[in-house]
Amino acid sequence: MTNTTPASVAMLKVIEAWGVKHIFGYPGGSFNSTMSALEQEKERLQYIQVRHEQVGALAAAADAKLTGKIAVTFGSAGPGATNLLTGLYDAREDHAPVLALIGQVPHDKMNYNFFQEFDENPIFADVSCYCRTVMTPESLPYVVDKAIREAYKHRGVAVVIIPNDFGYVQIPDVPYKSSSPTDNKPQPEPAATDEEVDQVLAMVKAAKRPVIHVGRGIKNGGDQLIELSKKLQIPLIMTGLTKGLLSEDYEGNLGPVNRAGSKAANEIMDIADLVIALGTDFPFANNVYTRHDFKFIQVDHDEAQFGRHHYLDLGVWADATQFVNKMLERSQPQPASAFFQAAVADQKNWQAYLKKLATRRTNPLEFEPVYNELNRIANDRTVVSLDVGDNTINLLRYMNVKPTNKWVVSALFASMGAGIPGAIAGALSFPDRQVVSISGDGAFSMVMQDLITEKKYHLPILNIVTSNTTLGFIRDEQADIPGMHDYSGIDLEDQDFVKIAEGMGVEGVTVTKSDDLKAAFDQAAAVLAAGRPFVINAKITLKRGFPVEALKVAIKDGRVVETVDPAFNANDVEHHVDDLQGLFDYYDGEELKPLQHFLDKAQVTL
Repeated sequence: MTNTTPASVAMLKVIEAWGVKHIFGYPGGSFNSTMSALEQEKERLQYIQVRHEQVGALAAAADAKLTGKIAVTFGSAGPGATNLLTGLYDAREDHAPVLALIGQVPHDKMNYNFFQEFDENPIFADVSCYCRTVMTPESLPYVVDKAIREAYKHRGVAVVIIPNDFGYVQIPDVPYKSSSPTDNKPQPEPAATDEEVDQVLAMVKAAKRPVIHVGRGIKNGGDQLIELSKKLQIPLIMTGLTKGLLSEDYEGNLGPVNRAGSKAANEIMDIADLVIALGTDFPFANNVYTRHDFKFIQVDHDEAQFGRHHYLDLGVWADATQFVNKMLERSQPQPASAFFQAAVADQKNWQAYLKKLATRRTNPLEFEPVYNELNRIANDRTVVSLDVGDNTINLLRYMNVKPTNKWVVSALFASMGAGIPGAIAGALSFPDRQVVSISGDGAFSMVMQDLITEKKYHLPILNIVTSNTTLGFIRDEQADIPGMHDYSGIDLEDQDFVKIAEGMGVEGVTVTKSDDLKAAFDQAAAVLAAGRPFVINAKITLKRGFPVEALKVAIKDGRVVETVDPAFNANDVEHHVDDLQGLFDYYDGEELKPLQHFLDKAQVTL
């Protein structure tokens, strides 16, 4: 006689077979059959009780991004389900494999307008690559197994809607999982041909100012790319998500482009005559690629991405690192390039400016020294969960991230409130690593209730809140709206985040001047080492970081004409700056030089 087991238990065994160790969610009546199963399986699958379903979904998305493995979240019928959507869209946009289990009323109550019943399939159809309502108890484990396969295949969200009564039904206790060792094999990647690479090399030779725009598709090929950059004398410009994939000590790494980027990356991109987009999905292309004409080569493992952000002069369907290796194999070393040296000098000038700001002492506190202290206590294995806002810019500019570090952000969906959930995921999946979340006060206050989750599960997370009672990122956008007479809707009521944390049993300290940062971070490091979470409320000024987006670069009569965008600080509140040196001085950048200065020193002719 075949043994039986509740269908919900059989489903959880499938999830366990795929290597899942924890599952994020919040209970509801329509999910009780699964909650019952979680009680039975608690020795093999840890249930993490978050205080809001959005936090659970964001945590699952972050978990999948950090590990590359399937992550699981759930919500009950009605509001429990709809609360998941923000985190699931984050997973979809950043191509993270996530399984969402959705509660539904018992099958015999469906279509009767029962309490919290609604048609969930249409709600989740857009966010998911696979969405099914389970039709029989016996099919529940099979559908979940299939959903996991689809999430991996499409690197996206799979949704399974479960009528609550089905989970209690006894079904045969047999292996329903399809996972096997072959799932751990690396997927074959498309490869560039000799002919394609030779065509790229010919275009590089014909160019006078080539750049490589590097995306996260480079994965573990950062060292080879640096070798290629040196060999061909081509500067590298990053997308934000590549931070840490290439050594930031390499002189040819100009950092990111666009608002969150470096002065040098923006200037050099604006005079490039050939851009090689290497494994990148660049959502700000319409801000950057449209500023001037250039030849465009796109290298991508997904041919459906060709032409997505710019018309093609050449598309190469290939894995980014394989392409780089083939370029190394078929290229010859090039002599020293004056253009490359000008780009390097421009970036060194920018980095010296950033170092000055990060190391100076200020009272009241500014944001740069906060990152300087974080760099001091962090190590080469620290995991960072970054929230959305000004800290996106500041981390990219000021935090030291190495290939051995891990960091996560809501990149393309850009959901505020992702910092704490990502840190929870990081602490669970990497318990032997230091974990840090970084949020502004606007983002932190959206999810700060889940500090109690950190406390409940003994997660030693350093929560840094940069607090200035303002939505700073939006404030800076509104500053550049001509004719806007005042800021609108961005002021936040001040809160004592440390007192709030202490009410949850979490220790913390408030810092208002840079002289107090060292003691605060030392205290935080000691508390983390003891296995407890900690909050640093860094009360910073409203100061805007240097607005590289205000720089306008054009070539006229063989020279660079660099000006300030007339829209910069064009509202009726902020101080308006008209000229380049005035912009440098306004941001304490007396040492900053215009691009033409470095072109002249390197004797570059345009």
